[in-house]
Order: sequence, then structure tokens, then C-alpha cells
Amino acid sequence: MLNRLRCTGLLSKVICLERNSATGTAALVSAAGADSIVRVRKNKKMEKSTIGFFVLVLTIVQISNSLVEGLESTQIYDYTKYHPMDEIYKWMEDVERENPELVSSAVYGRTFEGKNITLLKFGLQNPEGKEKKVIWMDCGIHAREWIAPAFCQWFVKEIVTSYKTNKKLEQMLQNLDVYVTPVINVDGYMYTWVNTNTRIWRKSRSTPPSGNSCLGVDLNRNFNANWGTVGVSFDSCANTYCGKEAGSEPEATAVMDFVGKMVKKTLCFLTIHSAGQLILLPYGHPQISAPNYDELVSVGKAAAAEMKKLHGMGYTVGTSPQILYPNSGSSRDWARLVGIPFSYTFELRDKGEFSFLLPEDQIKPACEEAYAGALSIITYVHDKAFNSGAIPSAAVSGVAMVMLSSFMVVFLTTGVLL
Repeated sequence: MLNRLRCTGLLSKVICLERNSATGTAALVSAAGADSIVRVRKNKKMEKSTIGFFVLVLTIVQISNSLVEGLESTQIYDYTKYHPMDEIYKWMEDVERENPELVSSAVYGRTFEGKNITLLKFGLQNPEGKEKKVIWMDCGIHAREWIAPAFCQWFVKEIVTSYKTNKKLEQMLQNLDVYVTPVINVDGYMYTWVNTNTRIWRKSRSTPPSGNSCLGVDLNRNFNANWGTVGVSFDSCANTYCGKEAGSEPEATAVMDFVGKMVKKTLCFLTIHSAGQLILLPYGHPQISAPNYDELVSVGKAAAAEMKKLHGMGYTVGTSPQILYPNSGSSRDWARLVGIPFSYTFELRDKGEFSFLLPEDQIKPACEEAYAGALSIITYVHDKAFNSGAIPSAAVSGVAMVMLSSFMVVFLTTGVLL
């Protein structure tokens, strides 16, 4: 007679402890009974400790099962759904724990409400001990643009699941450290999850100036790049309110401080937004042009071509004044201004049908095409740096552009070019 005493899950099977009272044997078997995993014969000594023995075996099985579930957690994570912030935080912990040779994390700032601004860093040891360069990517600076954090998570998934079999990607990770922030505007993003009335909130959640009642700052108008000159509002109730001064918001300051310390070795700055299907390059001011404008356009168009190959979606490339609207104080402009040679804003799907409310069934195709575009740019800047060494010193170009920008701001504000 077989007595099934207890079952537990292990890998993809349900494992049960089964005792045969007729033969005096016991076994751990699959629930279907098709295979025996552990089989022991009962004797007098074992008879006295059968329960303890079985409990010990089951405990080991349960511990193993728990470990397996942890190791598989990022594989079963649903990348085709939007996730609230607590799930994203947990996912980041899982990614780091499961890929210790590749991934580390850092809290590099706090939001206005005191929440962690956390990044994941991806990189392999350089076999020749060479200095590594840096790629920066951030998402979720505008709270309502949910497809942006979804893409940062997708990007991470692609990296961790393919670098061991993709020799080119492995090489790039030996030469590059890739920093990814899934959500910069944590306060605003969490607020969009409160209810349907808060879903299209754009700004941060900082308190307004004295005498005003509207919360929040447009963080992508708060960076120290021609701040407050064009495409902004000084009305705290406006969606493009640029703050009291450049860098007044802790979220913007966190990025400027952290990336600013790595400027000399940073090759590329990618910031992910929606919507409009655009690849924007510096500058947002219509009267200022990047010194490597032609190359920025060329690299951007190559990325757009790769993106279109996947699902036929066209992405337009150009400066913000050319294809969208003038603006100032953006993170993209700040990055180019301080000397990062390649700086782009991706505006993901779509072109207005759903806008910031992009359905979940479009997450996968949107992220697939965005990954192709991002990888195209990253590959280009990597190959240029490590195959030809032609990228100019970021420090030199950064100083030059800060001076140029300062002169232009004075001219545009006063009408006098100093």
C-alpha cells in the first residue's frame, strides 16, 4: 500500500514523499509517480528516525525550490506589463543578485519625497586592464510616460540574457560600463499609479514657490543647459515649469552630480521618453548647434533605420526645434554641453493615437525597436572609441560648449554678444 505523505514544488515538478508500507521502502517521487528521486529502505534504526529523516529531506527540497525560484525571478518577470515602483525596486534587486559578475547597483540620489534614485551598472572586467568608458541611460523623468521605464527594464533583460552568447556585446561590456536608471522621477511615477485622475501627471512632486499651490517641476527643464531661455514656463501650475533655478530639484541635481564626475570617460547619454517616435539631438535652443551636429544626425538616422526594420515604425531624427518644439534645460542638452559627445532623447511610440497611455500590447514591439536603436548608437560610439580612437576629449569640448552657450544666453537675453 502506498501512502503519499507530503508534496512540495521543485523546479517544474511537484515532488512527493511516498511510503510503501508493504515493502518498508520510502521514496521522493514526482507527483505523477513516473520517476523515483530518492529511495531508501527502512530498517530498525531508521524506523525510529523516519519522521526526522523525511522532514530533513523535505526541508532540503523546499530550500532548493526557494533558491531556484529566486534564480528564475527575472526570467519569469513580465516585461510586457507596466509595473509599479515597488515591483521595479524588487526587480532591480533580483537582477543584481542573479548576475553578480555583470551587475551592481547604486543609490545616487534621493527624490524630493526622500525616495531612492537607483541605477544598475553593467560591465565586465577588461581583460587588458584598460580604462573603461561609460554609457548612460535613464528613463522615467516624466512620470506619465510609462513606456520609458518599461523600456529600461527591457533593455536590461536583453543585456543580461544575451551577453554570454553575443560576442560583440560581451566585447562592448568589457570596454564599457553601462549605467541604467529605470525611473528618475520616482515621486511622480508613483503618483501616476494612485488612480485614473493622476495617471497623466508629468512633473515631480516638490512643493511650489511661496504663494503658489501647484506642486512639481518639469525635471527635463531643470538642468543647467541654457536654463529658462526658451520652451519653459515660470508658472508653477504649468507642465513645463522649470523650477526656481537651474538644478533646484534633487532629481536633476543627482544626475548632474553623478554623471558630471564621469564626463571625461562618458561617450553617450541616452534619455528615454514618449511619445512621438522621434530621436532628438542637441540643442533645444534654435540658435545653438552642436559642433558634431552632422555626425549626430548620421548616427541617429542609422539608429532609426534599424528601428524601422523590426515593425515598420518610422522615427524622425533632428533637433527639438526642427521636429518638435524649442526647449531649454533638458538633460540631453546638459550632457552635450558638458562634453559628452553623443547625446540623444528617444521619444518612443506612438504618434498620438494613445500617446502617454500606450496599451500593454504595444510594449514588446515598442521596446524591441527601441533596443535596436539604442544598440545601434552604443555600438557606433564603442567602435569609434576603441577601434579608431577618434572621439575628441570630452573635457575640452565641454569647456568650449559651456562658454559658447553662456555667450549665446547673454546675447539672446540682452541682445548684446559679449
